[in-house]
Amino acid sequence: MPRLGPWQQSWRLAAVVAIGAITWVYIAAMAAKGQVSVGGSWYYHGDPLVALGCLVLALWRRRFPLTVAMLISVASTASTLAIGSALLVLCSISTRRRPLEIGVVVVAYIAASKFSVTFFPSEVTTPGNWVELLVPALTAGIAVAVGVAVGARRDEVWTLRQRADSAEREQAARAAEARVLERNRIAREMHDVLAHRVSLVAMQAGVLGHRDNLTAEEVKVLAQGIADGSHQALEELRDVLGVLRAGPEQPEPPQPSIDRIPELVADARASGLAVTLTDTVEGTPPELTGRTGYRIVQEGLTNAGKHAPGARVRVSVEGVAGDGLRVQIRDSGAVTAGIRVPSSGFGLLGLAERVGLAGGELDHHAVPGGGFVLRAQLPWPERNR
Repeated sequence: MPRLGPWQQSWRLAAVVAIGAITWVYIAAMAAKGQVSVGGSWYYHGDPLVALGCLVLALWRRRFPLTVAMLISVASTASTLAIGSALLVLCSISTRRRPLEIGVVVVAYIAASKFSVTFFPSEVTTPGNWVELLVPALTAGIAVAVGVAVGARRDEVWTLRQRADSAEREQAARAAEARVLERNRIAREMHDVLAHRVSLVAMQAGVLGHRDNLTAEEVKVLAQGIADGSHQALEELRDVLGVLRAGPEQPEPPQPSIDRIPELVADARASGLAVTLTDTVEGTPPELTGRTGYRIVQEGLTNAGKHAPGARVRVSVEGVAGDGLRVQIRDSGAVTAGIRVPSSGFGLLGLAERVGLAGGELDHHAVPGGGFVLRAQLPWPERNR
C-alpha cells in the first residue's frame, strides 16, 4: 500500500481531532446539565491523554492494521476524544476489504462502547440495551462503508495505473521496434541504391587504373560511364531520401520489377562485366515477387562485379503463374585483379530478409572449381479464375 503524503495524513488527523472534540464537547454539555457523570478530573485530564495516545498510535495503522485497530477500539471505551481515532482505524482497516478483520474490529468497537457507561454513567433512562448499541453500530457501519468504498477506489486506481504503465511500456517497446525497423529499411534501401551503382563505377575506375593500353575512345567511354553512374547514384539516392522524408499519407513511387532486369544487365555490361541473360518468364508476377526478383539480380550482379572481376556471369530468370519464379546468378570466379570495393556485409543478409518476407527461399554458395551461385525460389500463385 503506498505511503500517504503529508497533506493526506494531516487532513485525516484533523478530521479525527474534530470528531473527537465535537463528541467531547457534547458530553461535557450533558454533564453540565446533570444528564451524564464524567467522573470528575478524569474527563478533563485522563480523557485527553488517552486520546493523544490513540492519535499517535493511529499513525501506525497502515503497518499494523489489525493490532492498532483493536487497541484503539478498546481504548475508546475510556475516552470520548478517542472516538475519532477509533472510527479512523475502522475505516482504514475496511479499505483492505477483508470481512474477518472488519468483523472482529466492529465487534470490539461496539462492545467497547457498551462498557463506556462505566466511565460516563448516564442519568437518563433508555428503553433498552439495544438503544445503547444503535449509535455505535450506525457509526461503525458508516466507517466500514466509507472504508470499503475507498479501498475499491484505490484498487481501481491502482489497476488503471498498472494498465497505463503497461501501455506506456508497450508503446515504448513498439516505438523502439519501429525505429529499428525503420533503420533497417533505410539501410536496405540505401544498400540497394548505392551498392549496385558504386560497384559499377568502381569496376570502370578499376579498368582505367589497371589497363594502360586503352585507346582514347575507350578511356572516354569509361570516363563517361563513371560520370553517368555517379550521376545515377546521386539521383537514386535523392529519390530514396525523398521517400524516407515523405509523410505516411504520400504513396511510394513505383518499385522496379523483373521487367527492368535487362536494364541491370545492360549497365553491368557497360561497366565491363560479361553478362548473359536468359529470361523465360511467362506473364507478370505479383508486385512483391517481381520486386524481390529484381533485387536478387541486382545484388547478384553487384557481388559479381565486386568479388569476381573479369568473370563470366549468367543470369537466369524463369517462371510462370502457379509454378513460382526462379532466379539464378552464377559467375565463373575472378579472372583478373580489380580494385577492391568495400563491402558492408549486409547485402546477402538483407536479401535473405527480403526473400523471407516474400515467402521464398534463398540459397548462395561457392561452386567447386571456382565461382559463386546465388539462386532463389519465389512464390507466384495462380490467379483465381
